[in-house]
Amino acid sequence: MVAAISEKTGVPKVDVLVTLESFFQEVKNSLAEGENVYVRGFGSFVVKKRAKKIGRHIKKNIAIEIPEHYIPAFKPSKVFLERVKDNVDSLPSENNENED
Repeated sequence: MVAAISEKTGVPKVDVLVTLESFFQEVKNSLAEGENVYVRGFGSFVVKKRAKKIGRHIKKNIAIEIPEHYIPAFKPSKVFLERVKDNVDSLPSENNENED
């Protein structure tokens, strides 16, 4: 990704790498503080709450309680979803290649 951005923009790879690393660090910091990050036309990095539930410790075959916790999640924008959907739908399907 760094090489592609560098080639398309003419910005040195090192600068692109530093910028991307800084962006991802800020996203992580914001999510750790409970703040969502919205990138117009791309999507949202959000914090989701998982309710407590009963799980099973497979090796010991006992029920365990998994406490309530928060996880990071990504929700793509409508524009992003449509672009991926349109492009992937136009690709040849693996199932259709061998139907001769």
